[in-house]
Amino acid sequence: MSDDASSAASPDLLHDLVTKALKAGADAAEAVSTARATLSVSVRKGALEEVEREESRDLGLRVFIGRRQASVSSSDLSEPTRTRLVERAVAMARLAPEDPHASLAPQDRLARAPHADLDLFDPSQLSPAQLEERAREVEAIALSQSGVTRSEGGSASHSTGHWTLVTSHGFSGQHRGSAFSLSASVIAERDGQMERDGEGRTLRHLADLPSAETIGRVAGERAVRRLGARKVASTTAPVIIDRRSSAALLSPLIQAMAGPSVARGVSFLKDRMGEQILPEAITLIDDPLRPRALGSTPFDDEGVSVRPLRLIDQGRLASWLLNTASAAQLGLESTGHASRALAGPPGVSGHNIHLEPGERSREQMMKDAGTGLLVTEMFSPALNPNTGDWSAGVSGFWFENGEIVHPVSEVTVAGQLLSLYGRMIAGSDLEFRGSTNAPSLMFDKVAIAGL
Repeated sequence: MSDDASSAASPDLLHDLVTKALKAGADAAEAVSTARATLSVSVRKGALEEVEREESRDLGLRVFIGRRQASVSSSDLSEPTRTRLVERAVAMARLAPEDPHASLAPQDRLARAPHADLDLFDPSQLSPAQLEERAREVEAIALSQSGVTRSEGGSASHSTGHWTLVTSHGFSGQHRGSAFSLSASVIAERDGQMERDGEGRTLRHLADLPSAETIGRVAGERAVRRLGARKVASTTAPVIIDRRSSAALLSPLIQAMAGPSVARGVSFLKDRMGEQILPEAITLIDDPLRPRALGSTPFDDEGVSVRPLRLIDQGRLASWLLNTASAAQLGLESTGHASRALAGPPGVSGHNIHLEPGERSREQMMKDAGTGLLVTEMFSPALNPNTGDWSAGVSGFWFENGEIVHPVSEVTVAGQLLSLYGRMIAGSDLEFRGSTNAPSLMFDKVAIAGL
């Protein structure tokens, strides 16, 4: 992939687009540009299965006429198309309904240049042949693990992205990032039973990516450990969510903190600001400025400055996730969590959210719990956002006397989230793998539906 393929439109081009929108009758405007380039290679049974290359450059324009707004986007950056974008956006804004909360971000909240360099871009280049070699290697190592009988594939990829934002009230900023991925998925078999599992990692810098030997070995070992899985009888017992899946349990909590949901009254946390919702020992932090992290950014998608923020401080709900519009609805200020596509008004999202670790290892928590369920995979979660009633299909391991007895599959865990969160114990094994991370989490009693 060439550098040109991942270069967004220049700030000068976006400034020109904004200026034209103002001349055409807009009171305010913002223009965004994204550029993405991805190269991925997958193999199966040692043979090349797929090579996929994607390159795109896109442009978006949002305009305001009073409290009316409209947005348009295009993958054509030519001068005639940009002229049509301006005309269309302004015409649409004149016909749009008024939104009392629609506006650009307040000028005093904008991130001022120079913006932080968070080391998100690695210029290393990998050719299709190099990616294929990595994919073959990680698959071969996974297949070499005793008990593994077949492969569902190995894959390797490299991607880059570039984001630029210019507004009519003085903001101009851009940032770019890279990502390198390697993964394998295999099937283990014994006595006619087959189980699938895998491992994959994605990091900003190639040098930080674990080796194919490490990823392949873990993928194979995980599949083998699942052999002999069976259901358990329906019961109520302690449940430990392994760090592989613990972030999924935080997802409903983060969704409930989203300003638009709170403003619409469809959040089970809507009346809980300042209240104790987690044990005092637990703090949840969002740090958008962590170097090399997948969710890092020097400013949000409205140009608002960002900073580390305690969302839950010693168990107490301390902040919503707010963009400009939801902050205005709630009578607050943006927290720098605006997230937007090229078209449409911004939504909200977290950056690098993590739950601070506790003092006990996963093994110690199992000993403390005695008998219960260790969850290593979670799927098909269901949530009532108003009440917090939650359930999810899970697989993992049943343990007794603090020791794993056998694998478990085809069971469901369920509960009321605020009740579960209030009894949550955090383990010590926090690992930063994605944009949301948590250590293993223990709950003293959870409803388990099985046989």
